[in-house]
Amino acid sequence: MKLGLVHYNFPGSLEDFLDYAARTGFEYVELVAKDLWEKGQSYEQALDTAKQVRAMLDERGLKASALSGQNDFLVTGKEAMDFQVERLKQVCRLAEIIGTRILRVDGGWPKDGVDEAQWMDLMIEGFSRCRGFIEAEDFHFALDNHGLVTNDAERQLALFSAVGSKNMGANLDTMNYRWAGHSLEVVNQFYEKIAPWVLHVHMKDGRNCLADYEGTALGEGEIDLKWAVQCLTKADYQGAWCVEYEGKTDPAEGYRKGLEWLRQHLPRA
Repeated sequence: MKLGLVHYNFPGSLEDFLDYAARTGFEYVELVAKDLWEKGQSYEQALDTAKQVRAMLDERGLKASALSGQNDFLVTGKEAMDFQVERLKQVCRLAEIIGTRILRVDGGWPKDGVDEAQWMDLMIEGFSRCRGFIEAEDFHFALDNHGLVTNDAERQLALFSAVGSKNMGANLDTMNYRWAGHSLEVVNQFYEKIAPWVLHVHMKDGRNCLADYEGTALGEGEIDLKWAVQCLTKADYQGAWCVEYEGKTDPAEGYRKGLEWLRQHLPRA
């Protein structure tokens, strides 16, 4: 079992997060690009930061499961798309330094001036332009199912088919399909459909959707996590299982409960 923890909503500093992960018993962590490349920093500074973070991981016996690229392909104009593509290439280099070749990527975010009818074409363009690079360098893009743009397994699969890269798959967040408004029945169907494409996993639980969403510790919400694990195991998923918690109680306790749930319910082999 590769037991991991997601950083992006963990309170405190990166060092606090890494200390907690190591102390609690996690082996892997998913970091985000801004952990290495803060706003206003040059790329050269980011490279230095990545080396420092790698040393921090090594000192604690931790490994990076993935790096969130924080990209947005829902942009118009050649210059904006060029920027997004080039930035993802640079973030791949940062990922390599910290020891992972998996980038958790986004399709993009809705905005004025970009109609929904354009979303798929823009995502296909952006990811297709990265295909040659990630295949030549053996990086893998794990498309997240969060927000409202790619939070549908059918849309994700259509995008994978259009891009046609063996190095592109999914980051499965077990709560996010439900958060987007899909019924629990549909959510379970999505797990089965997307499982063969999954490169990275966020194990998350909760109740309800959109404005009524409530995060919980693993096993305390309405998500059929055991079915999600069964689908992924059947598909021979070999990656990290990263706990994510969005509840209102003590985050440290929520993450600890998540780790215990994984230890109790994941296959040992």
